[in-house]
Amino acid sequence: MKHIFSIIVSFLLLTPGLTFAAEGGHSAHPQDFTSHWAAAMALVLFAIAYLMVILEEQLHLRKSKPVTVAAGIIWAIVAIVYAQSGDVHTAEIMVRHNLLEFAELFLFLLAAMTYINTMEYMGVFDALRVWLVSRGFSLRTIFWLTGVISFCLSPIADNLTTALLMSTVAMAVGGSNTKFVIIACINIVVAANAGGAFSPFGDITTLMVWQKGIVQFQEFFALFLPSLVNWLIPAAIMSMAVPTTKPDAVEGKIEMMSGALIVIGLFILTIIMAVSAHNFLHLPPVLGMMTGLGLLKFFGYYLKRKGHSEQIIGDNIGSRALSNEALDSKEQQAKPETSQRTFNIFKSLARAEWDTLMFFYGVILCVGGLGALGYLSLVSTWMYDGLGPTNANILVGILSAIVDNIPVMFAVLTMMPEMDHSQWLLVTLTAGVGGSLLSVGSAAGVAVMGQARGVYTFFSHLKWTWAISLGYAASIYLHLWLNATPAT
Repeated sequence: MKHIFSIIVSFLLLTPGLTFAAEGGHSAHPQDFTSHWAAAMALVLFAIAYLMVILEEQLHLRKSKPVTVAAGIIWAIVAIVYAQSGDVHTAEIMVRHNLLEFAELFLFLLAAMTYINTMEYMGVFDALRVWLVSRGFSLRTIFWLTGVISFCLSPIADNLTTALLMSTVAMAVGGSNTKFVIIACINIVVAANAGGAFSPFGDITTLMVWQKGIVQFQEFFALFLPSLVNWLIPAAIMSMAVPTTKPDAVEGKIEMMSGALIVIGLFILTIIMAVSAHNFLHLPPVLGMMTGLGLLKFFGYYLKRKGHSEQIIGDNIGSRALSNEALDSKEQQAKPETSQRTFNIFKSLARAEWDTLMFFYGVILCVGGLGALGYLSLVSTWMYDGLGPTNANILVGILSAIVDNIPVMFAVLTMMPEMDHSQWLLVTLTAGVGGSLLSVGSAAGVAVMGQARGVYTFFSHLKWTWAISLGYAASIYLHLWLNATPAT
């Protein structure tokens, strides 16, 4: 048990940044405080906070709360330790670096969630659900369709946006059939992560590798077959648990609100702008996403000027999943079943999954604080010098399931270990698909947990980790067979 705990602790120590750019052209280097009592205290604090995240379903405690508190305490420890060594500036520089990392992810997520909330408001997903049901597809067929769409869409739209989009469709189709919603969400997360692994636009980690110039644009497609196998194996296994029955019939006809098609078009344009910002302007993709959000706000203004409104009757699972606790029970009871409301873009913005966004803040700053205490260099030496590149890169995928693949890949790129091109492709693959092993291992998984709160959970995903592990192992084997650099 002690050995297992030490491995898990090592997983948690991977963190972005050996060197942090400082104002005025200077740079701040983390000192080695790994033998200091404060480092052990910070590590235990993070372990306790993360354990509370894992036990969210049992504790009925939002996952953002423990990590947010832990982040503040850990950085206070970091600042005190550095100040005692005579350095009162490095801690501030490093925490600002971590805040910048979070800000880009936060704004990207906020724009994507706002678009999804707007499309849900306008009936896009309800209309898609009606279309799927009216075509006579069984639940198993819908399971495969959502998986295929997720795998094919994520290389273009990124795995996070794709998972948010398709999970909403799965919830709308599944309705009260929680067993189907759980398996469909797991399948969507695995498919979205796998599809994002063979495209520089499919995941933040692949963007990092491409931006560093380590893997060229066309070289990512060498990972297509391994990525496909990574999804197909667990999908085939999980599909056996999906019944062939058809979803509940939908009475009446559901039409999208006026302007829904324009919102869909703006969303596609936003994705194109995010991709173009990085590809052609060499700017962060979040600039394209926020510009697209601005366009959506202008369209909301246009609808408001037109006096656009609709009759709202009842509620649906998609609305409940997205709004969560927007209204307390007394307010809900006081509202009549049918009411009039006017479209307001800021309501869609306010209904973003703030618990998920704050969770990322806590995790990034907690792990960044541990890195500031000097653990990254220690783990780098142990992994790549001690285990060798292949074993280390396989372990990176497992680490990304524990910590989240974004800080893990950032850590690898900062360490820049000596390894050949096939090994860089391998770590790109494992960091991308390894996060599927646990629900908290990728931005897609965490976002879907927020989307399907109380249905798709850490433990519901964990029940199928064994099947996902088979796909993970098969994808690694296939990559080494197809793409390994010949021995000289």
